[in-house]
Amino acid sequence: MLIEPDHPTLSVVRQCELLGLSRSSWYYKPQEVASVDLELMRRIDEQYTLTPFYGIHRMKVALHEQGYQVNPKRIQRLMGLMGLEAIYPKPRLSKKDDQHKVFPYLLRGLKIDRPNQVWASDITYIRLRRGFVYLVAVMDWFSRYVLSWSVSVTMDVHFYMESLERTLRMGKPGIFNTDQGSQFTSREFTGMLQQAQVRISMDGKGRVFDNIFIERLWRSVKYEEVYTKDYEDVPACIDGLRTWFIFYNDRRPHQALGCQTPRQVYLALDCCLGASPQTPRV
Repeated sequence: MLIEPDHPTLSVVRQCELLGLSRSSWYYKPQEVASVDLELMRRIDEQYTLTPFYGIHRMKVALHEQGYQVNPKRIQRLMGLMGLEAIYPKPRLSKKDDQHKVFPYLLRGLKIDRPNQVWASDITYIRLRRGFVYLVAVMDWFSRYVLSWSVSVTMDVHFYMESLERTLRMGKPGIFNTDQGSQFTSREFTGMLQQAQVRISMDGKGRVFDNIFIERLWRSVKYEEVYTKDYEDVPACIDGLRTWFIFYNDRRPHQALGCQTPRQVYLALDCCLGASPQTPRV
């Protein structure tokens, strides 16, 4: 699974789509990360997934208990690289840009009773054996159905734009909810949603439950897939995630959905906003 720039029939853009790799990742030259830092990042990721309310000092204690004598400045630097902001009670994979407009949270008290009423998106850190990537997903809030996902080696705004553009080809929600990260608040990202006449909602600062379903998705994908596989490289990561998301959407029943799968609920009740349900494209 390698990109071939001179492929006779498939452009680089199309090859990236087929692989589930962000186009911006193809042009990105990754920076080297020391092996000891990668090991620390693995431990931080596991601890943060288990206890997302841990800040730098609690993380330091946890790492010390695991035998890693590391100072707070190093933890802060590595958490910044991973996109984990210690001052928040949830992982934030991009910092707020004060020049970007922040939209109000629209889901508080809202009765969500149908597919395509609300979509939500977020990004998380995914470890590899000798590196890491970022995973973004778009989920239908009502059915928990993952509409699309993709990976990237960078958190460039174009990564988010590609994912959003691809998902909007399937239809559109009434409301699109994200956190206040700079990529989600960028004019390019919010402009695409406004052009599609989608209302924009953003989590309140420090409110861990505002995007709770996609937070649960990250826990599931890490404990059920990522932590059990130890991906060798990006193609192996993409293959593993593709298999898991098919399982999640098509074969993994949810108790909150009456023991139905997300696909069953999404397809059975999708009738309100004109979207055409399709197999998610990575």
